Amino acid sequence: VLNKEVGNYKRTVKRIDDGYRLCNDLMNCLQERAKIEKAYSQQLTDWSKRWKQLIEKGPQYGTVERAWIAVSVEADKVSELHQEVKNALLNEDFEKVKNWQKDSYHKQMMGGFKETKEAEEGFKKAQKPWAKKLKEMETAKKAYHMACKEEKLAATREANSKAETSVTPDQQKKLHEKVDKCKQDVQKAKEKYEKALEELNKCTPQYMENMEQVFEQCQQFEEKRLTFLREVLLDIKRHLNLTEDQNYATVYRELERTINSASAQEDLKWFNNNHGPGMHMNWPQFEEYNPDATHNVAKREKPKKGNEGAPNTPGSEHVVAHAGDRGSVSSYDKNQAYSAEWSDDEQPASHSGNETNGGNNPFDEESGSGGAKGVRVRALYDYDGQEQDELSFKAGDELTKLEDEDEQGWCKGRLDSGQLGLYPANYVEPI
Repeated sequence: VLNKEVGNYKRTVKRIDDGYRLCNDLMNCLQERAKIEKAYSQQLTDWSKRWKQLIEKGPQYGTVERAWIAVSVEADKVSELHQEVKNALLNEDFEKVKNWQKDSYHKQMMGGFKETKEAEEGFKKAQKPWAKKLKEMETAKKAYHMACKEEKLAATREANSKAETSVTPDQQKKLHEKVDKCKQDVQKAKEKYEKALEELNKCTPQYMENMEQVFEQCQQFEEKRLTFLREVLLDIKRHLNLTEDQNYATVYRELERTINSASAQEDLKWFNNNHGPGMHMNWPQFEEYNPDATHNVAKREKPKKGNEGAPNTPGSEHVVAHAGDRGSVSSYDKNQAYSAEWSDDEQPASHSGNETNGGNNPFDEESGSGGAKGVRVRALYDYDGQEQDELSFKAGDELTKLEDEDEQGWCKGRLDSGQLGLYPANYVEPI
């Protein structure tokens, strides 16, 4: 900026406008990061909710189950912390930058900022007297160089004329007078040039002092911006760095404590007492005939109608005990009713957990059989299959029921396309 070239201060003036735009850039940066924090927080919450339900419905039990669920609890707590990060970025850091920008840059009615205009006018005022002298010096220099050029041309003509016989003495005299006049012009131009340069050099120190004063004011303004920016970035770092948050450390201390409290022996003992040889047994005893005794059989309530006419699916009330369990990665519900007796004769589950965890449709192997048997039914409502082993159809579609409704309210059937699968029994009617 202290270069002698006039107008070379514009980069310093532009830096003020750049500072305002950089505030906008930082606010946009914070908004984008806050959006990421919010999305991550929501993803953790959704993941935690889903897996907590799957674990609770699945076959895992006891203290190890609690340890597994504790992992989803960790996600909920970390989700809250990232939500707090988002709030801090927007409510504290963003607002801090916004307010500083508003206090530091004052817009004018005619456009631009007061600070920019003051800096530019300060530089112009400091440079104006020196710029005037500079212009006078440049004009004098140009005139001096032009006079030197004319003198050289005149001297060349005079020298050439002496070698030519056609030039008369009178002409030679005029050429010589021209050279003398050019020498006089050169001397006058030189004196004028030297005087202009001297005057320029006299005002240069004052010019430098005035320019430095304005420049220092711009430096002070920029120092405030840089210091503020560093301060804000430290605030942002403090909000982003969860490792310095005591609540964050507590989450993992509690998770580790819960996991360490899991006991295989305790869980095995519980299973033995509830489903193994240690469970309570009502051994058969002799009973006299009682004609007044009645046998009440508990029946499962049929799926009820939903709010929009379509009935609730069986999976919305009970967990279905077949492969591809509705809403569960497990092959059965841990709360389903088992036989009162512990016996080696219990029937094994028809499909393993691996088959229900993204495996093939358990009905695909039967796609080539049962072509002739079954009852034709018509769909009363639209149904979109929620699992791989469920059928999807529209109201009015016809399909074939292959097996009667099970105790959970599901039927096995086949679409006319040949696809086999399960569907809610109360979504269709016989044709």
